[in-house]
Amino acid sequence: MSKAFSWKLFFILWGAATLGSVAILPYVFALQGGLPAQGQLPMPLWQVITIQIATQVIMFGLATGIGLSFANSVGLGAPILEARLRGDRASEPQASVAHSGSTGNRSAVGEKIRHVLPISIVVGVVAGLLIIGLEVFVFAPAMRAQLGEAAAALFAARAKPAPWQGFLASFYGGIDEEILLRLCVMSFLVWVGRAVSKTADGKPTSAVFWVANVLAAVLFGLGHLPVTSTIVPLTPIVVARAIVLNGLAGVGFGWLYWRRGLESAMVAHFSADIVLHVLFAI
Repeated sequence: MSKAFSWKLFFILWGAATLGSVAILPYVFALQGGLPAQGQLPMPLWQVITIQIATQVIMFGLATGIGLSFANSVGLGAPILEARLRGDRASEPQASVAHSGSTGNRSAVGEKIRHVLPISIVVGVVAGLLIIGLEVFVFAPAMRAQLGEAAAALFAARAKPAPWQGFLASFYGGIDEEILLRLCVMSFLVWVGRAVSKTADGKPTSAVFWVANVLAAVLFGLGHLPVTSTIVPLTPIVVARAIVLNGLAGVGFGWLYWRRGLESAMVAHFSADIVLHVLFAI
């Protein structure tokens, strides 16, 4: 079950994460109300941006390397990229061969993409719509009723980045956050859980995968609370909102990572962010 560490795969994922870290910058500046004035910064803006990107590059380099190591040991990974790097070929059905007169081989990568793409997009779009519905019809009214002006301040504090900024930011969500949360955190939790519960052939049990999946999603939700706490008090409804809205989709992405691979989770996350930050721009 254990796979050898692939440096080619490492650099592909690390490079993609680096591009994602750059792509999100316009969105971040829009949320902050635009580029900060020079007098507000302790150093030139280009130095601030360089330091920020460099920090992200280092962090995601570590997350990618650690994540691949744990994923390889528990049977997780990025099957489409791995197949491409191996140069896998898949046989055509015999009837198709006879009809087309082809050599009988085609890329296994194409087969894998067709296998994961529809379900990944559907999971992502449904997750995005569900998040919007819960926010509008459940959490926003409950928080306004409980917190009054403080809740109004939370919702009023949201800037509205342009759709093109949301589109670029979706690459960060789909690539960087999936590398961090699924490839790194979830793979590590599965690796730990295997010591507690494993099958006769040494593989983690389904229970281990589900627990790791939910824990990774909950941790992602809790990670949003420090910023939220600067605007509103952390009441139970505020904590529940952070965990549910940020963790709900994560459970779906984690299931795809487990069953279909990292690329499937990335496509689903990207699709959800397109719904949230481009189509509805929230």
